[in-house]
Amino acid sequence: MISTRGRYALRVMIDLAENNTGSYIPLKDIAARQEISKKYLEIIVHDMVAGGLIAGSSGKGGGYRLLRPAEDYSIGEILELMEGTLSPVACLGNGNYACSRRENCRTLPLWIEYDKLVKDFFYSKKLTDLLAPPQPESYYAYGI
Repeated sequence: MISTRGRYALRVMIDLAENNTGSYIPLKDIAARQEISKKYLEIIVHDMVAGGLIAGSSGKGGGYRLLRPAEDYSIGEILELMEGTLSPVACLGNGNYACSRRENCRTLPLWIEYDKLVKDFFYSKKLTDLLAPPQPESYYAYGI
């Protein structure tokens, strides 16, 4: 499951892309538009700056901005920075994980296929794919 950290990071990235003027955008403005606690966003954007997704500047005129054009960000890179591996099982998510059953694991092919589906899905989606307004009628198929 994707945590609030991952979901809120996507919302920050969308906000920065939609309000991109080349200037830094104050975190209080992002927090207000996204209805997220500024205090919680401070933790999230700190990790996003450290991970090279966005730039931050303090002081007057400070805030945050994208480092690259929105179309150059994949959803997968944003989520993996915030969530860690998206792999469903430890043996795929951690290259150092030693499993004594690996050679005889009947479920490993299932997890490998699932892992590939998830990564292909999230890495094929770009930040710009999330900039279009939602189409609520498409939610009906999911009972939402």
